[in-house]
Amino acid sequence: MNENGIKRLPRLTAILTLLQSKKLVTAAELADKFLVSKRTIYRDIKALERSGVPIITEEGRGYALMDNYRVPPVRFSESEANALITAEQLILQNKDVSFVSEYTKAIDKIKSVLHTDTRNKANFLSTRVTAEQTHHKTSNYLTVLQLALTNFNLVQISYYSPVNDQKTERVVEPFALHTHNQNWLLIAFCRKRNDFRAFRLDRIQDLSVLNQTFEPHNITFEEYVNLCQIKCSPPLP
Repeated sequence: MNENGIKRLPRLTAILTLLQSKKLVTAAELADKFLVSKRTIYRDIKALERSGVPIITEEGRGYALMDNYRVPPVRFSESEANALITAEQLILQNKDVSFVSEYTKAIDKIKSVLHTDTRNKANFLSTRVTAEQTHHKTSNYLTVLQLALTNFNLVQISYYSPVNDQKTERVVEPFALHTHNQNWLLIAFCRKRNDFRAFRLDRIQDLSVLNQTFEPHNITFEEYVNLCQIKCSPPLP
């Protein structure tokens, strides 16, 4: 299959999920979303119909699922669950109480269909990710660091420090993710400094997750924050 979009099987699943979430979906909308031709979407719809999915075609309007038809609960990958948890922390900063309440209830429903191991890791991540406000700095490592954090994997980073205009290699034990002054920060135990350090994600120039694991630290994020306040100013990376 020579297509630059999502491969067919995951795309069929995504189309089915979209049909369940919307009353009517057009072929043009699906083609645009999955970066394929409308002809490809026509074939996908036929494939779903042959597999027993009751799709109703409304000429000139689009596709819909037959009323009362439901597919089994969607299975989220660990990365997808982590993305939802991070989004939750950003939503919690919203000033509209009703909006936050509804989103929180929706997240609870999503968590209820997660695999037990994925749900436990997502709940753990929610205690280690905080956000003060939407950040504007560019970084590329948030998702991979979330996985390293919940699986207790060591991470090797190449980190640039503008203070001394140097790049250093570090092996760190991810502890928490946090936003401060519009920057994502990785809070981690640095084996080079033998202490906790805060690393700005936009200053990480290279990153690799190691196969080695570490023992979880016997300290909560709140205790870490209190410790930093006692020290008055956090140490430089």
